[in-house]
Amino acid sequence: MIQKRIAQWALMAVAVPLAAAGARRLSHTLEARRGPSGVSRLLAKGADTLRPQKAKRRRFW
Repeated sequence: MIQKRIAQWALMAVAVPLAAAGARRLSHTLEARRGPSGVSRLLAKGADTLRPQKAKRRRFW
């Protein structure tokens, strides 16, 4: 049971950042080829929802 949870956590720790990076890269590629469109904006917004690129680092002091 614990092994299953660890495997799920590991998959999500790798899959979510990869999906966000892939969506962001695809968005940039589409915009470079065809200009801004609804699809490229939707991909960029989805990537920002999954992993914001400009997140501020928290400091403890």
